[in-house]
Amino acid sequence: MSTPIEQQIVSLLKQGDKKAITLLYENYSDTLFGVISKVITDPELAQDALQETFIKVWKKAKTYDAKKAKLFTWLYRIAYNTAIDKIRSVSNKQSKEIQIENSNVYKLTSNSLNQDVIDIQIHLKTIDVKYQTVINALFFEGMTQQEASDELNIPLGTIKSRLKIGLRELKKIYDPELKSNE
Repeated sequence: MSTPIEQQIVSLLKQGDKKAITLLYENYSDTLFGVISKVITDPELAQDALQETFIKVWKKAKTYDAKKAKLFTWLYRIAYNTAIDKIRSVSNKQSKEIQIENSNVYKLTSNSLNQDVIDIQIHLKTIDVKYQTVINALFFEGMTQQEASDELNIPLGTIKSRLKIGLRELKKIYDPELKSNE
């Protein structure tokens, strides 16, 4: 059983009416912030996650199905997953900090470079653009699959599929025996 306010919010969400976000914020922001705060202890980061939660709710509004879950359960899942993603994103960025002291970058010789893959950017341009975009985002821009999904506005499953297919296409270029076996 849903309450009249939940029914009103769901109706406004389905219509794409921005009043729904105001009502959601007034009725659920404190509770969702509490959910997020259980995962993220930094209050500023938790506020960012709350804001991202409401953005995701707005973007996914038409996918909400009252038959599958209560409104709060749906909101809870989005908030919790957003908090987890935020923590991963922050820890991933921290782990990417460059450590110059321990670097071998200045010790490289031309013999230690794999001559077969130096031209990867050239070969990357020979595969379909949708695969290029995903591979560039993940390997050359350092995004996680979730970040690429959000940035490129492509579902996470599609990102994973395009990565797999794109890598398979590149593998055919670097391992010509694969072409002859197909």
